[in-house]
Amino acid sequence: MNIPSPLFITIVLFSFSGRAQNTALSSENAQLQLVSDGFEFTEGPAADAEGNIYFTDQPNNRIHKWSVDSNEVSVYMEEAGRANGLFLDAEGNLYAAADKHGEIWMINPKKEVTVLLDKFRGQRFNGPNDLWIAPDSGIFFTDPFYKRPYWNHSAQPIKEQRVYYLTPNRKGLFIAAKELVKPNGIIGTPDGKILYVADIEDNKTWQYEIGKDGKLENRKLFTGMGSDGMTMDEQGNLYLTGDGVTVFNKEGEKILHIPVDKDWTANVTFGGKGKKTLFITAMDSLFSFEMNVKGN
Repeated sequence: MNIPSPLFITIVLFSFSGRAQNTALSSENAQLQLVSDGFEFTEGPAADAEGNIYFTDQPNNRIHKWSVDSNEVSVYMEEAGRANGLFLDAEGNLYAAADKHGEIWMINPKKEVTVLLDKFRGQRFNGPNDLWIAPDSGIFFTDPFYKRPYWNHSAQPIKEQRVYYLTPNRKGLFIAAKELVKPNGIIGTPDGKILYVADIEDNKTWQYEIGKDGKLENRKLFTGMGSDGMTMDEQGNLYLTGDGVTVFNKEGEKILHIPVDKDWTANVTFGGKGKKTLFITAMDSLFSFEMNVKGN
């Protein structure tokens, strides 16, 4: 483990019981809590302005919603385009990386679907996986290739697995990042200046500066760990997934690990009242973990 920065002088402790402690980040005696289970594979958690959590069960082609008021999970949408990653904008529109037909969806509060994208230069996308909406409304999304049993094709449509950028006016689509093995998780800073991209197959997470018109510049290695999904907190710490949840500070130093007793932890986000609860999708379950910091 790398030495934490001066801000995080408390020793990080974690145990196989699912408890993780760091007085700068997690609540005292915080325990991993099961919110709901019985799904096939949970992914893509995203919070709305009230702290409600939307997440996907891709094999069952559904989007679910956890209610901050009732503490219950319900089906939000059937026939959800095999959605994987989700993101909500300020107007309550839910964006989905819907890889049934290789599309990017916008789902308005009335649950009406608009297909924003389905091709790049006439070619079907490999399989949009995760997305992040910048402050200017531009959309960055990853397009890895994972062969799905519900596809009629087995060949990879686009040779390169890339990150793309859809302009705020939704008229321009550009390659934002290439030279990646298999990009997966993606998130940016609230000021729209930095983008993080996890190359899960190369076991690396990269940091980019976001330049004019969404151009990614000055790529540098953030950490030698890949990730499925990711989120950030108000201090700028980055939360990566796979073996539980691993937290890195802005300098790329590991400062906390939250063990999850599942074979794979897919994704993570902040939600709930005050946005101080970490919601974690792992295999057939949705978990929560109380924090001392808010999501960004």
